[in-house]
Amino acid sequence: MMGYVLVVRPEPGLSATVAAANAMGLNAIGYPLSEICALGWECPDPVTIDALLIGSANAIRHGGAALNRFKDKPVYAVGETTAEIALAAGFADVVNGTGGLQSVLDAIPAQATPLRLLRIAGADHVSLIQPENVTIQTAIAYESACLELPEPLRPLQDFGLTVMLHSAAAAQQFARESSRLALDRSRIALAVIGPRVADAAGEGWRAIHVSPQPSDRAMLEMARDVCI
Repeated sequence: MMGYVLVVRPEPGLSATVAAANAMGLNAIGYPLSEICALGWECPDPVTIDALLIGSANAIRHGGAALNRFKDKPVYAVGETTAEIALAAGFADVVNGTGGLQSVLDAIPAQATPLRLLRIAGADHVSLIQPENVTIQTAIAYESACLELPEPLRPLQDFGLTVMLHSAAAAQQFARESSRLALDRSRIALAVIGPRVADAAGEGWRAIHVSPQPSDRAMLEMARDVCI
């Protein structure tokens, strides 16, 4: 019997992932463990910025009107979804990088003069190693507010449950919720987007499957392979 896949990412990604999962033949259920809230951020003078560094589509969705001041700047983005949303928002010069944000940063061609990047990030974000001749100014444009899982989801663990975790924050919140609801971790498998998320989830799970690529599609294909 095919088990269930629980998607806990915030909207609008949650609905998109659940729809894609069900289209692939998975028994997917969605319930957000967080919601993204925009924050006011101090906008630097665009003259002092050469390009934007974007690690999540949430930076575009929740960056607000201040982003309009940078529409003529190149954008270095992580993943197809983030790149597509940047293009849809009016950024014309978007570089779609693969891997994590550090990989995108490292792939930027060497500069003869210092490259000044503005990183639009969430309150929970990874630290980066700055390449030579690159400076990074970080603006915190959004944060994740935690939500609780409802009690009726508890029986899913008895039917072969795999939980998809797209961020370290989601992994930490699901770990907390598993304790609050007295879930049996040995009955629950995790499908995570990368090693950092696996570390954040803690131990005791039936299995932790790490996606070969940090993308929703790769995670879904992995979940399909382990659930069928």
